[in-house]
Amino acid sequence: MSISYLWSSNFLRSKRMLWLLFISNLLGTIYGYEWYWIQMVDTLAENPIWYVLFVPDSPTASLFFTLSVGYLIVDRSLTKPTSKLYKAIRGFVEAFALITSFKYGIWAVTMIWAGAWQGASVGWDGWMLTASHLAMAVEALLFVRWYSYRLPAIVIVALWTFWNDFMDYERGVFPRLQRELHPYLGTIQFFTICLSIIGIWIAITCFLVREKKLLKAST
Repeated sequence: MSISYLWSSNFLRSKRMLWLLFISNLLGTIYGYEWYWIQMVDTLAENPIWYVLFVPDSPTASLFFTLSVGYLIVDRSLTKPTSKLYKAIRGFVEAFALITSFKYGIWAVTMIWAGAWQGASVGWDGWMLTASHLAMAVEALLFVRWYSYRLPAIVIVALWTFWNDFMDYERGVFPRLQRELHPYLGTIQFFTICLSIIGIWIAITCFLVREKKLLKAST
């Protein structure tokens, strides 16, 4: 088996692989919300109730990627719905999955090892989180070629993403960090916003490439 086969459509969109990704990401999402549970409870106790929506960044990204895989499973198994509402919701889910999975996949790994650089302990859970969050970023980039989102979905997700950054660092609901990283919170905020911009740029670039290919195929 050649290495190129591992990112081919035949492999990644096979029924077995899609179900494996769906189940593993769903379990990771559940674990992620459990990991954030104490912070979510504290946020509900100290802030307006809607603040809690902006607390569990990574598991929400994982949830939307899980849903995007679900759409691909539906494509394999059922007649794909064609209504405008279905397409709009699916496009939003896919754009959200791409931008946030890339962003928080890279963010979490960077925070873990930036903390280690400053002397924080990594431990087995740090290695596990490193592997799982790298997988988040990689799988989003691998599957974007089969996404069908359009520019309005990117705009909506971009607004959410920047508002999430505002809530995290101006309202203080950012993921809890090792104490060694607290002196660098301003730098972390800048880094997070940069990741938002890069994720949005990736989504726009992939959309434009897809549209160019469709235009070329129709002429």
